[in-house]
Amino acid sequence: MGGQTMRLDISDLTLFLCVVDAGSITQGAERANLALASASERLRNIEADAGVRLLERRARGVAATEAGETLAHHARMILRQQAVLKDELRDFAAGARGTLHLYANTGALTGLIPKQLAPWLAERPRLHVDLKERTSEEIVRLITAGLAEAGIVSDAVQPGALDAGLVLHPVASDHLVLIVAAEHRLAAHRAVSLADVLNEPFVGLAQGSALQEHIDEKARALGGLLTLRVRMKTFEGMCEMVAHGIGVAIVPQNIASRYKRSLGYRTVTLTDDWARRQLCICFRDWQALPAIMRSLLLHLGAPG
Repeated sequence: MGGQTMRLDISDLTLFLCVVDAGSITQGAERANLALASASERLRNIEADAGVRLLERRARGVAATEAGETLAHHARMILRQQAVLKDELRDFAAGARGTLHLYANTGALTGLIPKQLAPWLAERPRLHVDLKERTSEEIVRLITAGLAEAGIVSDAVQPGALDAGLVLHPVASDHLVLIVAAEHRLAAHRAVSLADVLNEPFVGLAQGSALQEHIDEKARALGGLLTLRVRMKTFEGMCEMVAHGIGVAIVPQNIASRYKRSLGYRTVTLTDDWARRQLCICFRDWQALPAIMRSLLLHLGAPG
């Protein structure tokens, strides 16, 4: 096609398919609700734009050339996609279906989201939510780069987020605490810093956990490396290990409170600034968010 840029619109594709399917320009024009003269002119323009003959005139009407068959094939796909898109957009406008991608740190995924998301999602049976666990820093980078619409992060990322022009709105507290076995030497302490416990054996979360990556990063900043005796996939598993004296662990305060009575471990306050955190909804431009995302964020606590 000589490197030309084709400028076909939906009505061009519809007309072309009507003509090919009818085998006649006259009947195709009727199907496309166009006058014969207007349809003929548009077909000439389509061929000129394509730079190749698309229709072959025959004694009893027209037939698509090989190039025309190619155009017809893609036209059908495009028009089918447009019909599907229209249907889906109608449902999206009603907040009825689709997949919503929400990024959240570990604390939000284990504490805030299960309780808050369930009733909202129950009212939208055709909607899917894809929850993606990332560190708060990663979520800020994704939103800044335009690769994510919104997320739930720790307010520890506030300086970088605000510099990037993002909005942070606190929705819940998410302090981190140290848990130790009842007989552990630190059980009687009211507060410690991460630096105080760097040499302790730890129970950690499984590879890929955003919270564990965050804690490991804080340990590296202190010039240390946590000794992880075992990694668990769940917070409940971590708490079980700690209660049996396998090691100490850092978990969100709400998790520590949930299993403390049944397992009998002790909770010790972490004095590090990064451990005293708030969960925040993070986004760039409220009005630019899809209506369904705004609805979810409002439900999670964003300001109206």
